[in-house]
Amino acid sequence: MFIGALHAAEPISYSRDIQPIFTKNCVACHACYDAACQLNLGSAEGVQRGASKATVYAGTRTEAQATTRLFVDAHGAAAWQRKGFTSVLDQQGGQAALLARMLELGHQQPFAANSKLPAELQININRLNQCPLPQEFETFARNNPQAGMPFAVTGLTETDYQMLQAWIEQGAPIDQQALQASAAEAQQIATWEAFMNAPGAREALVSRWLYEHLFLAHMHFTGGEPGHFFQMVRSRTPSGQPVDIIATRLPNSDPGSEFYYRLTPVQGVIVHKTHITYALSAAKLARVKELFFTSDWQADAVPGYGAQRRANPFETFAAIPPQARYQFMLDNAEYFVRTFIRGPVCRGQIATDVIRDNFWAVFQDPQHDLYITDPAYREQAKDLLAIPGQLDSLTDLLGIWRSYRNKRNEYEALRMQRYADAPAPSWSHIWAGNDNALLSIFRQHDSASVRKGLIGEVPQTIWWLDFPLLERTYYQLVVNFDVFGNVSHQAQTRLYFDLIRNGAEVNFLRLMPAQSRQAYLSDWYQSSGKLKVWLDYQAIDTKTPSALRLADGDAKRSFVETLLERYGSLNARPDPINRCSGAHCHRPGVAPELQRAEQSLSRLTAKPAGALKVIDQLPEATLLRVEMPGGQREVYSLLRNRAHTNVAFMLGEELRYQPTLDTLTVYPGVLSSYPNFIFNVQVEQVAEFVSAMEQARDTPAFEQVVARWGIRRTHPEFWRYFHDMSAYIQQTEPIEAGVLDMNRYENL
Repeated sequence: MFIGALHAAEPISYSRDIQPIFTKNCVACHACYDAACQLNLGSAEGVQRGASKATVYAGTRTEAQATTRLFVDAHGAAAWQRKGFTSVLDQQGGQAALLARMLELGHQQPFAANSKLPAELQININRLNQCPLPQEFETFARNNPQAGMPFAVTGLTETDYQMLQAWIEQGAPIDQQALQASAAEAQQIATWEAFMNAPGAREALVSRWLYEHLFLAHMHFTGGEPGHFFQMVRSRTPSGQPVDIIATRLPNSDPGSEFYYRLTPVQGVIVHKTHITYALSAAKLARVKELFFTSDWQADAVPGYGAQRRANPFETFAAIPPQARYQFMLDNAEYFVRTFIRGPVCRGQIATDVIRDNFWAVFQDPQHDLYITDPAYREQAKDLLAIPGQLDSLTDLLGIWRSYRNKRNEYEALRMQRYADAPAPSWSHIWAGNDNALLSIFRQHDSASVRKGLIGEVPQTIWWLDFPLLERTYYQLVVNFDVFGNVSHQAQTRLYFDLIRNGAEVNFLRLMPAQSRQAYLSDWYQSSGKLKVWLDYQAIDTKTPSALRLADGDAKRSFVETLLERYGSLNARPDPINRCSGAHCHRPGVAPELQRAEQSLSRLTAKPAGALKVIDQLPEATLLRVEMPGGQREVYSLLRNRAHTNVAFMLGEELRYQPTLDTLTVYPGVLSSYPNFIFNVQVEQVAEFVSAMEQARDTPAFEQVVARWGIRRTHPEFWRYFHDMSAYIQQTEPIEAGVLDMNRYENL
């Protein structure tokens, strides 16, 4: 009856009526490459594209597969269907549209309010998505009665359900208009495009380097409209004409002889996991010109795009002063570390299982980076810095790997010898140019996040990145990584990143007293890690002294304490909750009731799971919503830091896991794109919540905590609480806001 009434009324508007429903109830699972069945519901283009049985994340495939990037590789439903996608909006064979049937299946199987989902219902990200074709749906529904949409979560309201069904019945009309730049944005776009497309070999080489370093960014302009972001692309058409994207497989693949760098609006709903922001302004453009064009350097021609050029950016861009390249990356270090830690593929265990669950990163000052300051050393090192992945032969995978490992170790030996002859590292060797200088990284299994500032307890490892380390990591994991590539390509990526991580750790050891370095290395590479040190890593320097004059005993802690003292003004996020040094373990500037809450929460930090048993019950990233009088609230992230004997191998992570050494980091804010669970606690109950967590030594006790304060997937107001996490980001860091992902939300 309701559907008929809607049908008789004015036509339903996709942009006004339908996309908001998808944004509220569907985009949290259906966005990016990890959207179930590649059904992306963040835009009209995605809805019209439909679904596919092809799996983007298939780490064992022997052949690279065709790319299916929305807004890039095809345009319009017909073009996508030629690539194997199936419409979810068209009626076929007298049956309702596939989307309508999936929604109906979900609507027929509601879950009891805030109940635990049935154990047999697979909700983990590795579940098999069957992606039934229209003719397969009846069998699918019969075998999977609880697999309707929205999947395994509180369903649609009756109004939203009827609205969607009425829209599909009307033929699913689309009225969504592409996002357009404002007048102020258009003026700045024209300025940047004129700069990027300026004539001359020097100009073309710099523009190519900038494009390869900014293609992933969601750019925003000074004075721009809220929610407007732009991407840099290569287009067949010049400024002033509609953008016509050249869909190369990689950003450093050959675009052809005639192309133009363009800035085009990011279309569709902004989702947090792919939202890596970068500010453009007149000051930024002036800074770029200052870095790249004030010195007198020459470029005779722009290099080609062959495999060797893609594999070695140090050779390809050798004409550009390395000081300019490195300083540009340092100015925006958080952005660059985010590109390879959080992006670009939404689901990245192939990269993240090579890093610790929490560590800090600092950077080598350009004036003390020999690759920058010593031309003879740079010339010797340049050819040794090539990275693998361009050749994806399965038969020669081992040979390719050995070749690049040996080059890298030859470079490390050269580097160690040259730095041994250089002045000993002192505090001036650590870059301190702005608040990008100190970064914290947290891994949550197959995803990770980066924040400015030093968050959490002193970590087991710290990276000290120089230009070759930072640039190789960026090219290996961002520019040259192909999520659609085969097992050989992905294995080479993972194996070489292991060497980069080792290089960053070993570089940090140069800051430690020479006699302490071997003990730190042995702690980082326990058990099977010792075999990896022997097989694949270059020996470390245990003789050349450091000039830091750290306290005897725990030199690393002494380093951190001195770092915080010397560079305290750069530390964007002081952390009295996790690194409490006195009686007051809370932020000084918050309301008294929050100070008391944080004092209680600090009891959950700095304790291993062997002592704080509840850690073993917690998922990777839990969000705690603390409600205060008057409707205000604060959000805290409870991040579980898993401990390992080492992170040096591609397989067998569970064999190297040390669960009794896991710890918990508690910090204000949303520190993950992928929350695993939400607790909602009244501020006056936080002390009681913490006590319950301390006493929850087994699963039944923890389930009582969940039953009282937890927001399960079946909670009647699940979507209100879930999207309030995004609203919190919108209020505290509006540029960074986007819809969070719930593919990893657990069934606690």
